[in-house]
Amino acid sequence: EVQLVVSGGGWVQPGGSLRLSCAASGFTFIFSAMTWVRQAPGKGLEWVSIIDSAGSTHYANSVKGRFIISRDNAKNTVSLQMNSLKPEDTAVYYCAKGPVWSPNSGTYSRGQGTQVTVSS
Repeated sequence: EVQLVVSGGGWVQPGGSLRLSCAASGFTFIFSAMTWVRQAPGKGLEWVSIIDSAGSTHYANSVKGRFIISRDNAKNTVSLQMNSLKPEDTAVYYCAKGPVWSPNSGTYSRGQGTQVTVSS
């Protein structure tokens, strides 16, 4: 059974930083791409960042240059370092198994979300 346990999140002022982590189990992590997905209030899901099994990374334009995704295959974890946070980054953030380019369609494994709130 795929399990994805997210930690981190919380409240931060604009311009601040937060780090999210996702501990994965139940599948062969080193062979799997991983995705961070978010859902802002009243909006659909959107992919934020993807890291493939080789460590190549992809970022949504809205977070490029501010967020950094990384993975630790020894610990089966994927992290998202979020810098220069903006109010529009406020959302519930999820960790997902695989390259999830279209999180509003198809089926995929997704962990519980963590709230990130950016406000003054």
